[in-house]
Amino acid sequence: ELITSYVFNQVENIRFNSTVGKYVGYTELGLKNAEAWNKGSVLAQELGELERYCKPNAAIAYSNVL
Repeated sequence: ELITSYVFNQVENIRFNSTVGKYVGYTELGLKNAEAWNKGSVLAQELGELERYCKPNAAIAYSNVL
């Protein structure tokens, strides 16, 4: 599971969660930005990072934990 959080002044504004598959806003500004990011290329870039980095390395990280 990939989670990317955007925090300002100790307040989480936006979070990308790979389980949900989109950005979620938690503040007024975060809601507006999440809506824009989910429609644009930012979401595609985040999903690309999930496929490029996270999925291939998940088995390696899991085996190191065990």
